Amino acid sequence: MNLGLFTACLPDLSLEEIAAWAGSAGFDALEVAVWPDTEGRGHQAAHLPVARFDTQVADRTHALLDAHGLELSSLAYYENNLHPDPIRRAEIHDHLKAAVDAAALLGVPYVGTFIGRDWTRPVDANLADAETVFAGIVDYAGERDVRIIIENCVMEGWHPDGYPGNLAYSPELWEWMFSLGLYLNWDPSHLTWLGIDPVRTIAPYADRIVHAQAKDLEILPGAIDRYGFFGKSVHRPEPWDTGWWRYRVPGRGQVDWRTVVDALYEHGFTGTLSVEHEDPVWSGSEAKIKQGLEIARRTLRPLIVA
Repeated sequence: MNLGLFTACLPDLSLEEIAAWAGSAGFDALEVAVWPDTEGRGHQAAHLPVARFDTQVADRTHALLDAHGLELSSLAYYENNLHPDPIRRAEIHDHLKAAVDAAALLGVPYVGTFIGRDWTRPVDANLADAETVFAGIVDYAGERDVRIIIENCVMEGWHPDGYPGNLAYSPELWEWMFSLGLYLNWDPSHLTWLGIDPVRTIAPYADRIVHAQAKDLEILPGAIDRYGFFGKSVHRPEPWDTGWWRYRVPGRGQVDWRTVVDALYEHGFTGTLSVEHEDPVWSGSEAKIKQGLEIARRTLRPLIVA
């Protein structure tokens, strides 16, 4: 098992700067964010130019990572592949395929994304739509020896009423998406607030958990008694703020990382455990984000066998 970090938390830094810091800080791998370098869609990390990728860029990328003792665990483009706007959906699919092409040139085995959801239609219609959409995506990736991995994030902020915006949040949905040829980028934080025991989901799906994200979660005491499971309704200016839980870096929340890592080892996981930093306490500046990543490293490194 490798200890990695997801570069999306440092959108203002270049891949060169992130690699230099991550190597010196004791990480083994990078899960590299590859959103388009496009203004107007929020501040998203674009750490490799996958839309303009060639063998020269691939060679420079390998040289950079080698110089800092790092591996590339996955390319990450987490977008809504079932977006209701057909033009936006086509843009997302085109960029996802560009990420697959770049991964193939780099020899990276995985590209991460979301199933997503068309929030204007019911779940059963979305599942039927996804079966058509992902058949083509999985075939495209498979022809290039790349696997598509799906993170089990709920993405409730994508839905106007805070309902699941990514239809991959539960083992029931995992079994459905595995039948489409997809794999899992397993994250225990989302399972925790849904009331699903993360550890109990490892053994049944071990053959499909090929990458994992290390993110923690804090349940805010007593807050669910005011808002209920679905979170704030009357005043929710920030769609991601449920009011009763928040993401934390590993070691600052309620995930039992010793038990999680032990279960991953027990069931044969040999991939990368990649720190995904979305902790509001350790955010706001580059220095604080790096401090949060260091907390995560200190929490997880003793659990990972050399």
